Amino acid sequence: MSKEFVKEITTRDEDFAQWYTDIVLKAELCDYSSVKGCMVLRPTGYALWENIQKIVDERLKKTEHENVMMPMLIPEHLLLKEAEHVEGFAPEVAWVTHGGNNELQERLAIRPTSEVMFAEHFKNVIHSYRDLPKLYNQWVSVVRWEKNTRPFLRTTEFFWQEGHTCHNGYEDADREAREILEMYKDVCENILAIPVVRGVKTESERFAGAVHTYTNETLMYDGKALQITTSHHLGQNFSSAFDITFLNKEGKKEAVHQTSWAITTRSIGGMIMVHGDDRGLVMPPRIAPTQIMIVPIAQHKEGVLDKAFDLKEQLLADFKVKVDDSDKQPGWKFNDCEMKGIPVRIEIGPRDIENGEVVVVRRDTLEKVTMALDESLNENIATLMDKIHDNMFEQAKKRADDKTLETEDKDEFAAHIKEGGFAISPWCGEESCEEKIKEDTMATSRCMSFENLDKDMSGKKCICCGGQAKHLVHWARAY
Repeated sequence: MSKEFVKEITTRDEDFAQWYTDIVLKAELCDYSSVKGCMVLRPTGYALWENIQKIVDERLKKTEHENVMMPMLIPEHLLLKEAEHVEGFAPEVAWVTHGGNNELQERLAIRPTSEVMFAEHFKNVIHSYRDLPKLYNQWVSVVRWEKNTRPFLRTTEFFWQEGHTCHNGYEDADREAREILEMYKDVCENILAIPVVRGVKTESERFAGAVHTYTNETLMYDGKALQITTSHHLGQNFSSAFDITFLNKEGKKEAVHQTSWAITTRSIGGMIMVHGDDRGLVMPPRIAPTQIMIVPIAQHKEGVLDKAFDLKEQLLADFKVKVDDSDKQPGWKFNDCEMKGIPVRIEIGPRDIENGEVVVVRRDTLEKVTMALDESLNENIATLMDKIHDNMFEQAKKRADDKTLETEDKDEFAAHIKEGGFAISPWCGEESCEEKIKEDTMATSRCMSFENLDKDMSGKKCICCGGQAKHLVHWARAY
């Protein structure tokens, strides 16, 4: 890459925050808007979200979840019905106070999330155990008035799906919340190539109004954690407040048990920070809007462009393919392709055509290989795509493993948190210790991982107070 081109991206180790901003702008994923904290999703950024949406939507429909759409405006009296919920969101709510020139009799909240709107609807449509489960989902944007924003990771308006379900019993609701978390894990690991730690949030970190918040946590390149997806078991908190009841098989009245869960455009930010490098974006092949870019070499020579477009037609049967037939020099096209993270680049010129082969370059390692220009190419590229995905996942996992330390030593804990990464350390269960750790190290409890929930804690001392520990917790500084 030319020095001039490199200058467009700050290196990760020099300034990770600036590197991230450079990537999202130079790779043309989004742009800033005139509304503070809001972003314009450009075609590639939106195509990434569309691909995530398509994959998640297909999986939800296979498990009989149905898409609906709730109003974006929430009357204030509804939002106030579930006390813990409104307290948790109050600082972030945007309010509509006027309709035209007339002041409204009641303020309307622009949805920060839709639990109360779903609750109001569920009350009207659920009457009997035969109406359960209700498995609903919607694809919308929400508004939360954030103080510190960063494209994709934390914006005033962001895009997500929010699932809302009602169940006959605690166990059914809990199973739903955990199965959704598992689906998200599969999307993160097998589509986005992002390894995650599954677990349950501590009481102070759980969703406002939930009984349990289950989470997938992951580490970025700089060692900070990201909550990439969550699934909430709401219990009967909302159904009690909104009187969402049904007659059970014995003819007795019961309140339903509920869940809510989401994956958001934050997942794109996580993908950038896990996989990107100093040359630009690196997109996992299974989510990339363009999987292959064909770059004609000496395209002015007879037959080169024709062959490039013939090759595109062949590959389109299995992949998302483009031809860069612009008048830019091949070197510029190579740099642009790498900047935008396209998983595979194919170079084809007169000599390649003559030899019946093409040069294939993989974005993750920049390794070049020669492949036969025949009917076997599609299969060989498919195999290469799987290798790229697996390598990206393994590299990310190794980096996360290298930045994860299990320790019971207070000084070692503080040093590791400062350096960046997960510290797995015992905790007594007291919120005061959780707050003290945050005050001293800026680390928050990310989760109590499922694999550590049943571990014997006898003899384990809290990393903060030294008292008897109850849980092993993943701690980290986080986005």
